[in-house]
Amino acid sequence: MSAVLTALGTMAAIALVGWLLARWRALGPHAEQVLARAVFVIAAPSLLAVTIARADLGLLLSRTALVIAASTLAVVVVAALVLRVAWRRPAGEATIGTLAASYVNAGNLGIPIAVYLLGDAVAVVPTLLLQLLVLAPVAFTILDADADRRRASAAEVAAGEDDADLVADAADIEVGHARAGVVGRTRRVVGRTLRNPIIIGALTGVVLSVLPWDVPDVVLEPFRLIGAAAAPLALLTFGMSLVGLGRNRADRSRPRELVLVVVLRSVVHPLLAALLGRALGLDGGELLAVVAMAALPTAQNVLVYAVQYDRSRPLARDAGLATTLLAVPVLLAIATLLT
Repeated sequence: MSAVLTALGTMAAIALVGWLLARWRALGPHAEQVLARAVFVIAAPSLLAVTIARADLGLLLSRTALVIAASTLAVVVVAALVLRVAWRRPAGEATIGTLAASYVNAGNLGIPIAVYLLGDAVAVVPTLLLQLLVLAPVAFTILDADADRRRASAAEVAAGEDDADLVADAADIEVGHARAGVVGRTRRVVGRTLRNPIIIGALTGVVLSVLPWDVPDVVLEPFRLIGAAAAPLALLTFGMSLVGLGRNRADRSRPRELVLVVVLRSVVHPLLAALLGRALGLDGGELLAVVAMAALPTAQNVLVYAVQYDRSRPLARDAGLATTLLAVPVLLAIATLLT
C-alpha cells in the first residue's frame, strides 16, 4: 500500500503549496477562481480527450464496468433523492452534493492505485468513462440550467416592476422559452451541453477512440502536456480553498449534508461494489479492482465545478478533504480483506 500513501502524500503536498500561495496572496486575490477556470476550460478537457482517445471503449461491456456503473448510479440516486427531494436543496446545490458523493478521484489517485495495487492502469478506465460520458454531461446540463435560472432571477430583480421588456426577457430565460415547445427546449439544452468545455473534451476523446486509425502522437502531445496540468492545478485550487476554513459561518458546509456525502462516498459505495461484484461472480483481482475504485475519495474537480458555478463550494471542499483523509484506512482495509 505504499503506492496509496505516496499518492496521497503527493496530493497533500501540492494542496499545501496552494494553501501557502493563498495565505501569502502570492498570486493575487482572485487566483482560486482563475486557476479553477483554467482547469475547467482547457486543462481538464485536454486531459479527458487524450485519456479517452487511448482507452478501449469495449471495457464498458464487461462485468467489471457493470458493477462500477450499478454501484455508482445507486449512490447518485440516493444522494439526489435525499438532497433534492427530502431536504429540498436547490438543483445546483443538490447536483454538486451528488457529485461529491459519487464522482471519484480516478485520475491522479485512481491511476497510481490501479498500477501499484492492482498491477494494471486499465482498471481505472471503466470508472473514468462512466464519469466523463455519463455523470459529467448530466451534471453540467443541470448546472448550466440552474445558472440560467439564477441569471434570469437577477435580471428580473434588476429590471424592477417598471421594465416589462427586461422582466419578459428574464422570464424567457428562466422557463427556457416554453412557448417554443419541446423541440426548442431540447435544442437549447443540447446546445448548452455541447458548449461545455468538459463535455467537448470527453466527446472529442470518444470520436478519436472510434476512428479506424491511431491518431499520431504529434497531434495528441500538446493536449497531453496541457492536460498534465489539470491534476496539480485542481489540487492547488483545493489548497487555496482551505485558507480561512471555518472562520466565516457562511463558508461552512452543512453538517448533515457533509455526513451524507462522506458516508456514501467512503462506506456505502465500496460495500455496494463488493456485494454486486460477488453477486456477478467477480473474485480475486477483479473484485479488488471494483471495490478499490469505489473507495476512492471525492475528486478535486468537484470543487473546481463548485467554484465555476458558484454552488456548494464549502461542501465540495470539505467532502474532498474528509474523504481523502478516510481513503487511507478504507483502502488499507479493502486490500487486507480482499488480498
